[in-house]
Amino acid sequence: MSGTLYGLGIGPGDPELITVKALRLLERAPVIAYPAPEKGESLARSIVAPYLSGGAKKTEVVIRMPLVEARFPAAAVYDRAAEELGGHLEAGRDVAVLCEGDPFFYGSFMYLFGRMAARFTVEVVPGVSSLTACAAVLGAPLAARNDVLTVVPAPLDEAALKARLAGAEAVAIIKVGRHFAKVHRVLDELGLVGRARYVEHATMASQRILTLDAVSADGVPYFSMILVHKRGEAWT
Repeated sequence: MSGTLYGLGIGPGDPELITVKALRLLERAPVIAYPAPEKGESLARSIVAPYLSGGAKKTEVVIRMPLVEARFPAAAVYDRAAEELGGHLEAGRDVAVLCEGDPFFYGSFMYLFGRMAARFTVEVVPGVSSLTACAAVLGAPLAARNDVLTVVPAPLDEAALKARLAGAEAVAIIKVGRHFAKVHRVLDELGLVGRARYVEHATMASQRILTLDAVSADGVPYFSMILVHKRGEAWT
């Protein structure tokens, strides 16, 4: 009998934001897999590290990939990972794949799901997403009443970004990183800088909350987000 593939949403960074269900499945699974850069440590593994010490030894599969926009998602990497994890499942071993935030909110697990769901039993465990985590630490409710919340990826070209922001009531701009200067310029043109809130590494030890004008465009990490509400506060 084949094992089950679990896509575990492990939250935005704070280990205490892992759900009870995800933690139970993590502790039970004999095999865990997680994304990592081509060199260096895995953020996903670091989030769950407090729960891996002292328990039964697990087989760990590190899915190393280029974490740059131009080369992500790397199809060959996910092809190889699906094959390796499939071997464990065929041998009857459950596999827990760690995914920062939520697996299906821009989560990397979707690329394994697309390759493996037709062959194996797959269960997706939702997690606290970066979207809700950023709102919480900023003290900025995302939307209220009949507001339409728009999620906008910062890598969009400037014209598309401006069009999306101009017509939106409440916006979460994600994947800011090296696109900060462009985003700041568009928000300034639309008169929205004063209604924007910036956070990076939400819920992590390295979390920072800044006004847009205090942000250095050269140092904005990938895990950063800008929330905008045109009323200023959702409850007004």
